[in-house]
Amino acid sequence: MSDNGTAISVKGISKRFGEECVLKNVSRDFERGKIHGIVGNNGSGKTVLMKCICGFLIPDGGEVIVEGKRIGKEADFPDDLGVIIETPGFLSHVSARKNLEILASLNKKISGKEIEEAIARVGLDPKLTKPVGKYSLGMRQRLGIAQAIMEDPSILILDEPFNGLDKHSVSDMRKLIRELKNAGKTILLASHNQTDIDELCDTVCEMDAGVMTLIR
Repeated sequence: MSDNGTAISVKGISKRFGEECVLKNVSRDFERGKIHGIVGNNGSGKTVLMKCICGFLIPDGGEVIVEGKRIGKEADFPDDLGVIIETPGFLSHVSARKNLEILASLNKKISGKEIEEAIARVGLDPKLTKPVGKYSLGMRQRLGIAQAIMEDPSILILDEPFNGLDKHSVSDMRKLIRELKNAGKTILLASHNQTDIDELCDTVCEMDAGVMTLIR
């Protein structure tokens, strides 16, 4: 853990895909224990920024530091991070629990008890044997959130986490996000829903054509 209040530090990062510059000298420190909103139109660079923070993409310039470690140099991926980016991908022929057991086996941090608790926490039944391929979009989205939180990470990167959820489910997941913040988590949240941003976020940055601006 870094010795100041910053969980994530993005320092002058740029990213190109061919001739297109998707991130342009983006710099921002994200304070630990807060919810940081990122808004912007499709193609503005939000998801690419999040992928760079997670180590899924390496910037062409600048650096990303997560809890004191330079991503891509001192660590390939942040150690203590939960993520949901784009539509969660799961094995369609097995249950929710089996999917999470397979993912949890990679890090060997948690047991079946924590997996069941994570599934229940997002409003799904951990005993349900129905294959995930028969889940609705909203159920798969809830399962994606369960996967992100199951290892109790200190940092969460959530890119449009409420996609496909009905009004009641969105309310439930907003409550969960607040609980996670109150437990000391640092959360980066991208959402097209202004209510999500207004109700949940301590700070808000806007991405526009690869440029980040602090708006709150």
